[in-house]
Amino acid sequence: MSLEPKQMPVQYILGEWDFQGLSLKMAPPVFIPRPETEELVEWVLEEVAQRPHAVGAQGGPLILEVGCGSGAISLSLLSQLPQSQVIAVDKGEAAICLTRENAQRLQLQDRIRIVPLDVTSEGSWAHLLPWGPMDLVVSNPPYVFHQDMEQLAPEILSYEDPAALDGGEKGMDIITHILALAPWLLKDSGSIFLEVDLRHPELIVCWLQSRPDLSLDLVAVRKDFYGRSRFLHIRRSGPQHGCPADALPGPQPARVPG
Repeated sequence: MSLEPKQMPVQYILGEWDFQGLSLKMAPPVFIPRPETEELVEWVLEEVAQRPHAVGAQGGPLILEVGCGSGAISLSLLSQLPQSQVIAVDKGEAAICLTRENAQRLQLQDRIRIVPLDVTSEGSWAHLLPWGPMDLVVSNPPYVFHQDMEQLAPEILSYEDPAALDGGEKGMDIITHILALAPWLLKDSGSIFLEVDLRHPELIVCWLQSRPDLSLDLVAVRKDFYGRSRFLHIRRSGPQHGCPADALPGPQPARVPG
């Protein structure tokens, strides 16, 4: 079924969109950042400001973003945290290319490492270990319940990558992979910030209780401007898990230049 041009999201028609004061290039099928996600960025910035002793002891935080899309979250954090460095990963080639282009447009390319990576693939964490340990993990992952996908607006279903939206049966397929990776990647007392479905806080608490080996605790839930429980702050409380150096696949990359 063909769609009228007017049904294409305006962000794609214009070819760019503002996010946290940054003008970012937009192109289908890369996920379009929503206004709510700006609140996630603001919460991360608040945490960094309130707990400087806990993040970025060597000048600025090292941040991992899972599912970078257009680069909106990573580039916003880089622009507002001048000493920070970011590792941005995504499994989509279009997203990797768009994040790279936006980083160059904003002249932030020297502080971001953009890595094509599927966090659901076995051993994916090993590819990230050489850059760590991380101070923060931030993600707006695919979190739509699979059965809810058909209820999304037609322009979303027609133009945006469904893999950036569909979180599986309970919307937690990618979320649980991120949480399972955390002990390998985060510093002690490191934090995870997630944007989620309003049904997820309870589900995630139950899931974390079933995985005490991860040493992760949900420490705060924040509502979005619609009053929905939308953002989670999860903190690691146990020692970082180690991995023998010879278990890492291929050459070990250098740390992101500061």
